[in-house]
This record gives sequence, structure tokens and C-alpha cells, in this order.
Amino acid sequence: QVQVAESGGGLVQTGESLRLSCVISGCPTGGCARAWFRRVPGKRREWVAGFNWSNGRTYYDISVKGRFTISRDPANNAVYLQMTNLRPDDTGVYFCAASNRDYCGDCMESWEFPNWGQGTQVTVST
Repeated sequence: QVQVAESGGGLVQTGESLRLSCVISGCPTGGCARAWFRRVPGKRREWVAGFNWSNGRTYYDISVKGRFTISRDPANNAVYLQMTNLRPDDTGVYFCAASNRDYCGDCMESWEFPNWGQGTQVTVST
């Protein structure tokens, strides 16, 4: 059974940085492809970034590209989302979601990721 645990959210000011962690246990393969989504107040849940574990490719929404970076720690089956130059419109609950496979297509469709964490709050103040 795949279990997802996120951590690293918090309250920061505009322009500051945070790093979110996503640690997954129970991956049936060497590692699980995963993605980050966020639920922003007043909006639908939106995709933020994706990571194809099998080949290391990363994918980013245009709103975060150049500011957010995914990296991985294979020894701990962890993936990190480094968020820099944060803005108030980045505020929301961030979820890590994991596939049951080590690869994903475009790594942005929620149906590819049936395993979700509890979410971690990110608040960016002006």
C-alpha cells in the first residue's frame, strides 16, 4: 500500500522560499512517479508540478516555472519541491500525489495519481 507524507509548509513573506518534502512508502516499483497539486482559496485544485521517477524528468505549470524546482533523494524515496520567490497567489494547501508506477504520462492528470497525502499549508503574505 502506497502511503504519502508531505511536510514543509509554513508562513513566509513575498519573495521568500520554502521546501516541501514528499516521502512515499510502499511503492511497488523502485519509486513512484508523483505530482504536486494545490488547492487555492476560491479556485479549483490545480496542478503545480510533476516528476517522472523512471527517467527523472520534471514538469512545471507555467505559473511556477523558473521559481519551483523538483529534486529527488532516491535513498529516502523522497522528492522535494523547492519553491523560491514565493508570491501571495502561491498560497494554498499543497498535496503530493503518487502513482503506483514509476512513470507518468505528462504527469499532470490527477487520475494518474491515486495516492494522496494529507496536504500542507503554504501561506505567503505581502
